[in-house]
Amino acid sequence: MQAIEINDLIFRWKRGQATVLSLDSVRIARGEQVFISGPSGSGKSTLLSLLAGVTTPEQGSLQILGKRLERLGSVERDHFRADHIGYIFQMFNLIPYLSMVDNVTLPCRFSRQRRDKAVGRSGTPEREAIRLLEHLDMAHDDLLGRPVTTLSVGQQQRVAAARALMGSPEIVIADEPTSSLDSNRREAFVQLLFNECSESGSTLVFVSHDESLEPLFDRRIPLTEVNRAGRPESTAE
Repeated sequence: MQAIEINDLIFRWKRGQATVLSLDSVRIARGEQVFISGPSGSGKSTLLSLLAGVTTPEQGSLQILGKRLERLGSVERDHFRADHIGYIFQMFNLIPYLSMVDNVTLPCRFSRQRRDKAVGRSGTPEREAIRLLEHLDMAHDDLLGRPVTTLSVGQQQRVAAARALMGSPEIVIADEPTSSLDSNRREAFVQLLFNECSESGSTLVFVSHDESLEPLFDRRIPLTEVNRAGRPESTAE
């Protein structure tokens, strides 16, 4: 079974507006680590919104772990996302009034499945959070008690990654997660992400305009090549 399978997908924000995405076929295998590239405005964020079930295509099929997301209602998609998808947001989206550990365990509040996985691995969600933070070099005593608002950008990024990895979701989506890091820290962060995804068997979908990271990945999908929207030959209406 593929982790992600897209066929004949068309998406636009409103009828009558220009087509944003027109994809014939995109497949990503379970456990694969894929780099999706493209300049600003190429549809990267829209694609991630579709993969996460936040939006649905106008036409075509979008299967995630064998489930046709376009056939689910909004509440069903919310539950599916909570159970199966970890998301590293570009701006991290940490909750400022929660501690570092509470931010990391947040997915367990919304998904019994991910809570059970965390408990099965480490005994409690809190212990699993600390294990993940240790792997990301963030479990130092002087850091664990600090509010997330006092952390550096790089530290906040690793907390956001630990939150996405909590409960071993089958798919981890990373939206420009290295955009706030200097070049010598980007590769180190990606390698940490690879290690944890490999250990849990998660599929990693990593979106970035920084093509210097591309050689680290199993495969690259250039969105400008697979997206027919905006091309003169595109027949999408």
